[in-house]
Amino acid sequence: MACYQPALNYRHHRPLFILLLLLAPLSFLFALGTGSVSVRWPELWAILSGHENSVTYNLVMELRLPRAINAFTTGGMLALAGALMQVLLRNPLADPYILGVSGGASAGALGTMLLGLGGLWINGAAFCGALLSIVLVFSLAHGKGSWTPARLILTGVVVAAGWGALISFILAISPDTNLRGMLFWLIGDLSNTDSSYSGILMLALGIVLTLPISRHLNVLTRGELRASALGVSVARLRIQIYFIASLLTASAVTLAGNIGFVGLVVPHLVRLVAGNDQRVLIPASVLLGASLLVIADTLARTVMAPTQLPIGVITALIGVPVFLYLLQRSYR
Repeated sequence: MACYQPALNYRHHRPLFILLLLLAPLSFLFALGTGSVSVRWPELWAILSGHENSVTYNLVMELRLPRAINAFTTGGMLALAGALMQVLLRNPLADPYILGVSGGASAGALGTMLLGLGGLWINGAAFCGALLSIVLVFSLAHGKGSWTPARLILTGVVVAAGWGALISFILAISPDTNLRGMLFWLIGDLSNTDSSYSGILMLALGIVLTLPISRHLNVLTRGELRASALGVSVARLRIQIYFIASLLTASAVTLAGNIGFVGLVVPHLVRLVAGNDQRVLIPASVLLGASLLVIADTLARTVMAPTQLPIGVITALIGVPVFLYLLQRSYR
């Protein structure tokens, strides 16, 4: 039996998508024009249109633009991964880091820093650690029995605790000169990232793989028994969701470290406006999460300029009151 759902009324959600599509370029303009050296709008327009070549041009095109692109793709990946995890685990508190992927990435990155390596070594080690965590959690949670959301969460929490112990050990034996960089990476930092097409490709791949199954995601949110009765292959769908969300998280952590609250709060904000239809929730969450992280990163490097804050500090300062508001609203 095929799962039937009413046709999506795009006209009803048109104002939301218009607003989000306007917010995306505005967030980029805010990021490119704001900083320790401000760039006025006429000069910024001349730079973007290729009519000016100066020191300001290098500042905008070689420093701020690559960082804004990485922030945009990272925010989109975290928001999409968070939305998928909340469906997979049927838990409103689920976020991209709940299954220990970030712990494996952090352990790999910090271990590389401890050895005195940098650049691509850190990114490669972080991604390999994340992949190891993905395989480990999947293997242990699946085992020989059934794969339930509760078993998956418990396995992820235990694996994350193990990674946490290893991270604490690495921090304890690291020289003081390395600690600042390690702590920035753990909190989330985009200051050392270059322009990367891997994040853009991974975000595009995640959207392409997720949108076709959005109808099945809607059915899965109503329970596995109902989804099975409506013809959805629940086991296969859960594996798809797990690996898509995990790979998105691995790519995001590799690009920017551990950035909290984006994957947790953004899907809830979209639900407040557009409801829980995954056909709307998924693209809207990607756009909102991407734009918000660009704005948060701009604030991180300008609030206390020339000192730069870890972007995770800004997202936490924004995310905590927003999430408390969402909890209070849900309680009412």
